[in-house]
Amino acid sequence: MKRWVLILVIFCLAGLSTGLFAQTSDDQERPKPTSRILFVFDASQSMYGRWQSDTKFNIAVKLFSGILDTLRLQPDLELALRMYGHQKPYPPKDCNDTRLEVPFAKDNVPRIKHVLKSIIPKGTTPIAYALSQASKDFPPCDHCRNIVILITDGLEECDGDPCAVSHELQKKGIVLKPFIVGIGKDFSEQFDCVGTYFDASNEKEFRNALNVVISRVLNPTTVQVNLLDAYEKPSETNVNMTFYDNLSGLPKYNFIHSFNAKGVPDTLDIDPLLVYNIVVHTIPPVRLDSVVITPGKHNIIGIDAPQGFIAFKAAGNNLLKNVSCIIRKKNSPETTHVQQFDQIEKYLTGSYDVEILCMPRIFVKDVDVRQSHTTTVEIPLPGIAVIQKPTNGYGSLYAEDNQKLIWLYNFRDTPQLQETLNLQPGAYRIVFRSKYLNQASYSIERMFRVEPGQTVVVKL
Repeated sequence: MKRWVLILVIFCLAGLSTGLFAQTSDDQERPKPTSRILFVFDASQSMYGRWQSDTKFNIAVKLFSGILDTLRLQPDLELALRMYGHQKPYPPKDCNDTRLEVPFAKDNVPRIKHVLKSIIPKGTTPIAYALSQASKDFPPCDHCRNIVILITDGLEECDGDPCAVSHELQKKGIVLKPFIVGIGKDFSEQFDCVGTYFDASNEKEFRNALNVVISRVLNPTTVQVNLLDAYEKPSETNVNMTFYDNLSGLPKYNFIHSFNAKGVPDTLDIDPLLVYNIVVHTIPPVRLDSVVITPGKHNIIGIDAPQGFIAFKAAGNNLLKNVSCIIRKKNSPETTHVQQFDQIEKYLTGSYDVEILCMPRIFVKDVDVRQSHTTTVEIPLPGIAVIQKPTNGYGSLYAEDNQKLIWLYNFRDTPQLQETLNLQPGAYRIVFRSKYLNQASYSIERMFRVEPGQTVVVKL
């Protein structure tokens, strides 16, 4: 019998281990996105011109084909090819001369190379129109990064605005900031507003430019966010961070900040082709705009986020429920947060004004939040007032303060003739008139006191 029990225990432990392993596997890092590179290739008439050892087009195709061969085994990568200036001869000028020759697919390098070998440059240069049509080349995908690499030897010839088109595509989040490789002449002044420009005045520079672009697109880039405390140490953690695209304003990443096993902020995989606005969702949030990430390197970003805590209690360690507390920055009318009385909440260090929505309300100025410290706001222990009405009617509750009446509460017109209220210690007055007595002279007043932790019954 004991042997069977031992076997059963071993079997259960094995099953538990398998379950834990499966859970760990399910909780692994999110999969890497698919990189989709659309090559927009110039096949206008000028590409037929001589450039060093051959025509610009032939040299570009030869060197570009070599780059394509290095991408064939690259995981999580899809390629496509759009040409322009290759369908109709110039003159006359055809400003709609562009077409997606090879749509996105895996392992389509041979097809791209085959298409390039069959092209003869002949037309004009409708760069803006080609870029605008490129927006349709990317099928819907929730986990893809869309990149455009433009290879050209000339400028816009159809009165379009490549800068405006590129800006709109990026603003809508359709593509990341494009890359442009200029052949034979420096066009940086005209293309800097379109994307990241690389000048290729000779064959070697063209090859180097393509290699650099591909490395920026595909090489792994990591980011470490240090949330700095009041002593400029990266000790803050466990708060959400949102990375927004600086241009489109779209949220690109959300991470709950954490430390790794060595006690160092976690390493994040971030796309280096965007400029980011980072919002750390502390209370209140902190923001760092226009963050540029260096491709292919480990980037460390420091953000000041020193925090402490605010807690509430009533005298006698009594925690009240269903009482809200409004937190505002010192001397600010805007609400920073609404905290429940029985909760402890974390805030950026600094001075706050607090409004506790008990009856009557309590205002506490200059609540100082210090690094890793819990600041406790204490109020008197409330009492309970049981108001018994003889009938339904009209009436209000007031606090007496230096011979002034401060309105607190209007009684409810409900079938229940008894209302129970939590009130702070002090003097109160009720003014009431039955709804069945239509003269103001029938109004009655009742004065009473509330003591801490005591219940008082007030009969009208």
